[in-house]
Amino acid sequence: MRVKSVQTSATSNSIKSHPAVIVASPVPALSTDLWEPCPGPSRVTTHTSSRNTPSEPQHGTAGALGYFSILVSARGIPDARSKLTGCSEDMEFVEVFDSPGKGRGLRATKELWAGDVLFAEAPLASVVLDSLVSSVCHGCFRRQEKLQRCGQCRFAQYCDRTCQRASWEEHKLECASIKSYGKAPNENIRLAARIMWRIDKEGMVVSDTQMTTLDELENHICDMNEDDLKDFKVDIHNFLDFWPRVSKQHTVDSISHILGVINCNGFMVSDQRGLQAVGVGLFPNLCLVNHDCWPNCTVILNNGNQSAVDTMYHSQKRIELRALGKISPGEEVTVSYVDYLNLSEDRKRLLKQQYYFDCTCEHCTNKTKDDLKMAGAEVDGEKVPEEKVKEITEYSRTMLEKMEKARLDANYNQVVKICRECVEKQKDVLADTHIYQLRMWCTLSEVLSYLQFFDEASTYARKMVEGYLKLYHPNNAQLGMATMRAGVTHWQAGLIEVGHGMICKAYAILMITHGPMHPITKDLEAMRIQTEMELRMFKQNEYVYHSMREAALQNQPMKMMSEPAANESIKNLFRRK
Repeated sequence: MRVKSVQTSATSNSIKSHPAVIVASPVPALSTDLWEPCPGPSRVTTHTSSRNTPSEPQHGTAGALGYFSILVSARGIPDARSKLTGCSEDMEFVEVFDSPGKGRGLRATKELWAGDVLFAEAPLASVVLDSLVSSVCHGCFRRQEKLQRCGQCRFAQYCDRTCQRASWEEHKLECASIKSYGKAPNENIRLAARIMWRIDKEGMVVSDTQMTTLDELENHICDMNEDDLKDFKVDIHNFLDFWPRVSKQHTVDSISHILGVINCNGFMVSDQRGLQAVGVGLFPNLCLVNHDCWPNCTVILNNGNQSAVDTMYHSQKRIELRALGKISPGEEVTVSYVDYLNLSEDRKRLLKQQYYFDCTCEHCTNKTKDDLKMAGAEVDGEKVPEEKVKEITEYSRTMLEKMEKARLDANYNQVVKICRECVEKQKDVLADTHIYQLRMWCTLSEVLSYLQFFDEASTYARKMVEGYLKLYHPNNAQLGMATMRAGVTHWQAGLIEVGHGMICKAYAILMITHGPMHPITKDLEAMRIQTEMELRMFKQNEYVYHSMREAALQNQPMKMMSEPAANESIKNLFRRK
């Protein structure tokens, strides 16, 4: 089965993506110094649970200073400019147009600023990934240790009866089909079935704000290679076996088109914290947004609320298209389908392979920042010879492959050994913006934090973020997440001044990319307030602060953190091969 993000071709309409001025936010004045601190469903039975994206390391934000931790309710401060706090009632900020060389696209109809929500959209349908069906609620997509299994199909699992009732309308036909079929098909087939059941019931246009129909989206079946086409035909065959005879029957061409659209337009749905991809959904309006390697927007998933006992307080899961900076009326709205931390040739290759189009954006055409990403260091004012840089670059590529293998095997001591050896070779040869050195620093900081070597981890985390700042867009979501993790690592290492400064910087970025109501932003705001209080204590009496910290660590030991992810989680929210 092909797993990839959304596509776009020179003549297609599909999309993709995954992450300045702060408007009406409570962020304190930020220093120019980066690290300077800022002042009728079926019955359920209880079940205990045990693809592609493992869990992200989640740095603890309580416990290390549990003695004087402050419990703070993160305030949700609405964005003064943004009118869309839930699923959009209209699409007044964007319109469809013919984008030169790209086919249809979306452009702004009004002036927009950083943090503005251009539109929000609920999924046409969404399902949990095959690999996580027993550990993620099929309704709200929250990760849970204990879930309640549907008593009829024995496949779907939920947080509780409230979640199951809220999801029953969508699961009802699927439930009967799984029971009749004898097993649950793969995620592509389950998603296609849910889409077709909804279209059969409501028609091709399911809301007044829908700007395109599935019939108008590209499926790119003709562009698939032989292996992908073979798997695609198997999916069609299995779908025909799974589809109930009592439901409306569809032609093979219709089924093929829906599966093809999912294949190149499916959007990864993350868990409630936005740290791991746990499902896949289809968002028709989002499929109209074209790619740019240096985009002016980012896409963030908001899981909504399905846990309230009273359903009147429920809100739908939805994506939000958020502006990264000023967008003028008539300017095309773009997102990035691939990580910018790749060379332009690598990005173009990935886009051609996964989305079937040749990228002609300014950054690919001019190979912007490619020189920085492969640069050599300067020692005593003299550049390292190019031959030496090439030699260490090739060595780093080999070590990265070895490191990734050890990481997938969860052999973290070996990962640290490989990374330390490679970093020592890279020292004074590769520049601090060289992408292979940044990847080593990223892995080292993450794994060392997991192993609780926070002092060493903080050193590499700081180097990594300083390199990212020279490469990424200043409001890039991945930069914000990396800065947040680095800030927490410094806090865990007892470096409260640098840690608080990083957390403030991350909060400023995430207020734009995620918004004030996202769970990550709320957690970060609580962390920002806590570290600010601790910083005041530190400045009043450094000795007392460290004494209290040591006492807290002895009385309430830190728990082992989540295992490091095998690959970046926030990156590439769109499905990819």
